[in-house]
Amino acid sequence: MKLRQRSQVLACAAFLAMASQQADSCTSLVLNGNDGGRIYGRTMEFGIPLQSQVLQMPRGYASQGIGPDGTAGKGKSWTSKYAAIGANVFGLPFYVDGMNEAGLAGGLLNAPNTARYQDVPAGQDSNSIAPQQLLTYVLGNFATVDEVRRALPNMYVSNAPMKEWGGTPKARMTLHDAQGGSIVVEYLDGRLVMTDNVIGVMTNDPPFAWHLANIGNYANLGGLDKKPLEVKGKVFPPASSGNGLHGMPGSMLSSDRFVRAALFVLNTPANATTDVQRSRAWHILNNFDIPFGSIYLDASSGYGGGANAYEFTEWTVVADLRNGTYSIRSFENPGVLTFDFKSFDLNGKAATGTPLLR
Repeated sequence: MKLRQRSQVLACAAFLAMASQQADSCTSLVLNGNDGGRIYGRTMEFGIPLQSQVLQMPRGYASQGIGPDGTAGKGKSWTSKYAAIGANVFGLPFYVDGMNEAGLAGGLLNAPNTARYQDVPAGQDSNSIAPQQLLTYVLGNFATVDEVRRALPNMYVSNAPMKEWGGTPKARMTLHDAQGGSIVVEYLDGRLVMTDNVIGVMTNDPPFAWHLANIGNYANLGGLDKKPLEVKGKVFPPASSGNGLHGMPGSMLSSDRFVRAALFVLNTPANATTDVQRSRAWHILNNFDIPFGSIYLDASSGYGGGANAYEFTEWTVVADLRNGTYSIRSFENPGVLTFDFKSFDLNGKAATGTPLLR
């Protein structure tokens, strides 16, 4: 299905009108192979069906920048340097998750309580983009997180209003490159904050710095089983194996998911090939699959978009940064679909979307 560029701004606004009202419990991670490869993975949770497709965008794809007032063409327009593959919503030509041909991968994760973007100075409208364009801009223009780190301070991500939404979309961005770099990009109180992600895990609010401070509270946990308790010659063994992680938080709160994902990643043996780590990533992400019905969004809460809704894991992604494969499975189609940069014309003229149900 061809995606027409002229529909981009209206479609983005329509998506944000729904997205702003929904809970979004994303979990992301990265695993390193002992052969120099890296595996990135994440889940996407939402309160309404996103009808996501796998979007394949060629080199030279022109995107129209949205200005601070929400008008298309007033912002920083660009032509992509790199082809990209990723997940969109409602068949629209922008990414909420993806990777490019250079091995840069990442996603947007909801941060409704903390994200506030930049006030654009007079005369700088054409050097700004709207929040929903950030990942698409990065994947189209940069190969490494260092390039992103150098570029973003020289431009603005605005608090562009959307008529259909009545406010600004709020998210943070996690990025990993094939060379081993990982950063989290946040806009907090109007400031750009970029932080090295030494753990490789990211979830939603609170800010990343809070998560990094909180993980220290769980330093006593690990994959190694503890010896039985002995008191005056009596031995009190655990009920089963697995007591090394006893006390690990298990709820779907973003703070608990961060700790759980971090412990799984940090305890995954590093002496494994990229192929092995790819399989392990799927199994780790299985732990963050939210069953339908376990999170109910009441309309009055403000998270249901004016309607009662269930939040669930709509899709899960695992991307191989070295071999250039992007694999995805959905709630409706648990079979894994895999895409690569050999499956479409990297110098084509149009972006194409492939439904997850085929």
